[in-house]
Amino acid sequence: MSIALLACNLCLAQNEREVKEARTGKFQPECEQQAIGDLFRKQEKQDKPQKDFMALVLPNISSNPTNGFVLGIGGSFGWFMGDRKSTRVSSAPFTVAVTSKNQLISFVKPNVFLKDNKYFLQGDWRFYIYSQPTYGLGTNAPESGGVPSEIHWEGQGGSDDSVSFDMKFNYIRFHQIVNKKIRGKFYAGIGYHLDHYYNIEDEELKLNTNPQLTTPHYFYSQNYDYDTSSYTLSGLSLNFVYDSRDSQINPYKGYYFNLNYRYYFGFLGSDQDATHLLTEFRTYISLSKKMPRHLIGFWLFGEFNLTGDMPYLTLPSVGGDQRSRSGRGYVNGRYRGNNIVYGEVEWRFPISQCSKILGGVVFVNATTTDYSLKDVNLFEYIQPAAGFGIRVMVNKYFRTNINLDFAIGNKSQGFYFSGQETF
Repeated sequence: MSIALLACNLCLAQNEREVKEARTGKFQPECEQQAIGDLFRKQEKQDKPQKDFMALVLPNISSNPTNGFVLGIGGSFGWFMGDRKSTRVSSAPFTVAVTSKNQLISFVKPNVFLKDNKYFLQGDWRFYIYSQPTYGLGTNAPESGGVPSEIHWEGQGGSDDSVSFDMKFNYIRFHQIVNKKIRGKFYAGIGYHLDHYYNIEDEELKLNTNPQLTTPHYFYSQNYDYDTSSYTLSGLSLNFVYDSRDSQINPYKGYYFNLNYRYYFGFLGSDQDATHLLTEFRTYISLSKKMPRHLIGFWLFGEFNLTGDMPYLTLPSVGGDQRSRSGRGYVNGRYRGNNIVYGEVEWRFPISQCSKILGGVVFVNATTTDYSLKDVNLFEYIQPAAGFGIRVMVNKYFRTNINLDFAIGNKSQGFYFSGQETF
């Protein structure tokens, strides 16, 4: 059954129930939030007791030019490490999938609050055997091509019409940050960050022809003295976090500030020393007291290569955030540069009148990157995208949705399935 048909059937079932309740006079008190299971639960039957653990596991079956046929699972875990009255919910989106192009995609991205919120742990663990096009650096690169369309899970795949340069590589990422509560919602901590790319094959590179055919990856690596077949970033970070959101799975209110300063050291295994700064801000503005799900969310982040030079594939890019969710409308890595600034606004609203099982979103985003070698500056070129989506509430206690989004960028488009909100 298609997602659209499922949504339609849920909407019809929901409307029938609301009409029945109107005839009998048995309305749900104050339009409480419901999930799919409530549609089929007898009215006299009370809700099941709240659990401290939730698992949303969905099949990942799709096909796209970047990955070919994709088969796997994906979703999100949610749980409490202490009393839910004093401990915030923890979450961990994940995916494990194989493709017909001999790719393996696997990641877990946990954000964990320990008992009484005394510690906040942020993780990003990935292992890829992968192939991916690259397009050069700067928001203006390159400027021609044809149009495939793609479907992907949690940021994998996407579509784009520009000239691209195919690459294959294996990739290991281990990012782990430990933050300690300083006061109230404010945390500070340290982290370790490893990004290792190996078995890199620049498939469009032809050095034995006349004339030679080079690629953006080869040109950059030669200029900054990096091996074109393997490189590593390994370093430590200093972190400051303020998080007053009421949920990290599906926030209705609050603020999130994140400042992450990294120093990559040669003695820790990094090919070159470099420093990197990440800044991030999110907030949510309510549009209805009766329906907290009705809101506008704002997301802004910037990544900056401050000193030294980072390897090509580790440079800031769309989809390079911890959850790989930025840049809906573009393939991951479509826009890459020495620095990046990204912004997104999303309107989230309930579709149903009362139970709010079905919801929708409308969003717009914009990306700008630079490229110092070509004198391309931030904000000199800006690439926008826009889209809409459907939300189906599957767990009202953890506010977990099944998400389906469609986005259109500049000569680009993509479908997105996920088990956790984009931000």
